[in-house]
Amino acid sequence: MAAGDFGNSIGIIGGDSAFFIGLEAFLFNAFDHDLNVKAVEYYEKAFIEISDGVLIEIDMVNQKNLQIQDYIEMISLKTGALIEKSIMIGANYANVDDKYKKLLSTYGMNLGIIFQIIDDILGTFGDEKITGKPTDGDIREGKKTCLLIEALSKLEKDKRKQLEQLIEKPEMTEDDVQQVKELFQEADAVNSCKALANNYYSEAKSALDELKLVINQSEAEFFLSLLKFVAERKF
Repeated sequence: MAAGDFGNSIGIIGGDSAFFIGLEAFLFNAFDHDLNVKAVEYYEKAFIEISDGVLIEIDMVNQKNLQIQDYIEMISLKTGALIEKSIMIGANYANVDDKYKKLLSTYGMNLGIIFQIIDDILGTFGDEKITGKPTDGDIREGKKTCLLIEALSKLEKDKRKQLEQLIEKPEMTEDDVQQVKELFQEADAVNSCKALANNYYSEAKSALDELKLVINQSEAEFFLSLLKFVAERKF
């Protein structure tokens, strides 16, 4: 359920309800009390970090001269925390040693970062028939995606100014959207964003390689398959 479908008030109520429904899983089960308390701590941190990430993303729309590291810090909260904390909750209940929790945390955080980078690329250059989402939404909203930040940092001054003016338009035409996409392509933003995702893929893969020594082969294969899917997905 999206706030845009039913209004902000319903969206807020839906989010609050989701939080408490999710909390029930930690309050009513047969696990040890201390494990449940630790799981709730992870759960709370996840919601706080995701909320912070979304707030930062909203604020970034009005900011100029953003660097790619600003973007990474935002998606680490918005998307990275969601996946990382989900994995850490499972590791908590499995009584995983702290040194292996760190590796799982690294894997989960990088998996989330890769997911968001690829999501940004698909949000503009994906096949709408496959993704089920329009490819002009991020552009029209002026979202500071990795594509936009990379393009602004790589384009020549006149092209960069043109891109800034297009993005700042309150009402963009289809031609405006197409011009933005062409400027992204001129800056080779897709390939630079994919290269960025590959860096985080390597970090996640390195953590997984260390985990292979202590987890079952089937588990290692699942984590690797998930990593590959997120990095190569088309939807």
